[in-house]
Amino acid sequence: MAPREWARAVVGAAAGAATAVAEAVLLAVLLTVTLPLLPFLLWPAARHPLGRTLDMTVRPFVLLERSRLSTLFGIDITLRPATARPLTYLAVRCPVGLFGGLVLAFFSAGLYLVLSPLEVLDGNTFGIVPIGLGLMCLCVQGTVGLVGVERWLARRFLGPSREDLMEERIGVLAATRAGVVAAVDEERRRIERDLHDGVQQRLVLLGMALGRARRDPGSERGGALVEQAYEESRNALRDLKEVAWRVYPAALAGSGLRAALHDLVGRSSLPIDLEYGLDGACPPSVETAAYFVVAESVTNAVKHAGAGRVSVLVTEGGEGGTRSVVVRVHDDGVGGADPGGTGLAGLASRVEALDGRLAVDSPVGGPTTIRAELPCG
Repeated sequence: MAPREWARAVVGAAAGAATAVAEAVLLAVLLTVTLPLLPFLLWPAARHPLGRTLDMTVRPFVLLERSRLSTLFGIDITLRPATARPLTYLAVRCPVGLFGGLVLAFFSAGLYLVLSPLEVLDGNTFGIVPIGLGLMCLCVQGTVGLVGVERWLARRFLGPSREDLMEERIGVLAATRAGVVAAVDEERRRIERDLHDGVQQRLVLLGMALGRARRDPGSERGGALVEQAYEESRNALRDLKEVAWRVYPAALAGSGLRAALHDLVGRSSLPIDLEYGLDGACPPSVETAAYFVVAESVTNAVKHAGAGRVSVLVTEGGEGGTRSVVVRVHDDGVGGADPGGTGLAGLASRVEALDGRLAVDSPVGGPTTIRAELPCG
């Protein structure tokens, strides 16, 4: 523990000792008041008002503890209201807080023993200094342990329970599933528009040119119409390839994410600075999501942002041994991208479906930075 962190822990322990005294008084008062009311708990109609009164009574103390834990210990806990767990937390934490005050008292005693041979206080012999240093060392270790106990108690009694986490996870999965379905439907509609407005129109022109050429074969006009039909067939093939690339790039399936991104850079009308830092391969679903994050971001930069340059960074991330892929796309456009828009919302759903996170930073006036982190276990 760094000296600054330990100093904050000392202040937190001192504050915890003070609040523990107040909580001990509160618990004693509650015990005295509620003991005569215990028979009324057999009546179901009385349980809810009594529980609500207890919850309102202990809530200010719990909120004070949350503030202390967050400010001095760096422990952020989300409290679940209307539960008996906060009252249990106060009852269990009270002796821990009093123990923290005792630890600090022993530290003060050890400091006194270390300084006393300097004849500033009462002039003890230097032989007592090791005892003082030993007490101070024990108190430092006790403070570190106290922070760990405080963290465990807060997460055990104030944090979400296993059932809460499961409900939250089910809600996230339901939302991401609905988002993925909506994104797939929107992508299908966009493909249909591309085929109808692009490839189909070119094929119609191709058919018309060939039909007119058949009526006038061998003439100069017929030759020009055949040439026009040839050009339209090339344009139709190009548009069809573009649609196929937007559906799923062949390079991604055949050569992996690096090759697909290099092909994307080569096909873009904007200059793109690509930095690829992944050492190994990832699951196909992760590579696909990473590719579409880049592709959609570049498309937005070209169509909506008026950007002059785009930088793409693909690297490894993750903490605690969990490998992840981090994708960062930055453009120098006008900004103002809406995270709730169809394209970005679809990207967010695709990323969240893989337990990833997507963040969009796009102030009006630019620049725009889109960052996605995808687990690659």
